[in-house]
Amino acid sequence: MIKRFFLTTVGALLSSLGLAAEIIPAKKIAHYWLNDSSGLSISGLSFCDGKLLTVSDKRSREIYQIVLEGRRAKLELYIKLAGLRVPKKDRPTNFWYFLLDLTRPAAAMDFEAITCADDIFYLLSERYNRIAEVNRQGRGHWLENMWSTTAKAQGYMQGYNLSGVGLQKVGDDFWMAIERDPRALVKLGPKDSVQIFTPPPVTGLNFRGESENMAGLAFYDGALWTLEPNAYAVCRRELPSLEADWCLDYWEHENSSELGYEVSRTGGRGDGLAVGAQGIFVVFDNDNISRIHDPQDRRALLLHLAFPEDTP
Repeated sequence: MIKRFFLTTVGALLSSLGLAAEIIPAKKIAHYWLNDSSGLSISGLSFCDGKLLTVSDKRSREIYQIVLEGRRAKLELYIKLAGLRVPKKDRPTNFWYFLLDLTRPAAAMDFEAITCADDIFYLLSERYNRIAEVNRQGRGHWLENMWSTTAKAQGYMQGYNLSGVGLQKVGDDFWMAIERDPRALVKLGPKDSVQIFTPPPVTGLNFRGESENMAGLAFYDGALWTLEPNAYAVCRRELPSLEADWCLDYWEHENSSELGYEVSRTGGRGDGLAVGAQGIFVVFDNDNISRIHDPQDRRALLLHLAFPEDTP
């Protein structure tokens, strides 16, 4: 009993202090400017059957494929969605949610993430905090889990644009990221169970005075990978502990004159994450802002990063 208490206490203390996971400068394999992406605000990213798929938070009826051809990349329509009506949602909790309803059409789903399993695609609507299930013919319906009610009751998602942004299916469960203030990881299990976790902090992960946030999620090599934009980092986190093994710091690449955008908003622009045998891919939502290097270019950026040495 005493030994178990000691180990539990030490574990909790280490978690509160942040484990000393290694922060590794990211090595860039390649970068791509996505043709035909201007104005779309590309958001989620996922490998599905070997294809790199994405969604737009400005277009609510399309799933896109990113096609890589040598040093070039382009967006192509992959699936046209049908049958997704405006879903039921939880009750607005404050003025900002009422304002959103007044200023955006109900059919604007604001898709922020995509994942897949067994020829089925799952899209996360930030607007409605609901998951859509879509087949290969584009027919879709909404899953029943109203997880955001539980999250709001526990103090999350209390302001404007503080919603679910990342989505990853792992076995029978879904993992989601609540973006910030405070950020969290949500696990949706069978029978509509909802569990909410605070990601264990990582010593040395620098959010540069901005909100500790999360965006894209990925599952690869038995681990949950998290995109943490304001720290310009991708972290490999163990399941079920969510402790970080290590994090890649890509600040130097996103903020270079070659890859940077003209207007620097608060925090990083990383929005979608996909991890596979080829490496780590991050897509950036540039809000239709021009590049520093070419003021006429408003395309989104796709960054391809290498795994650290001696890792998968």
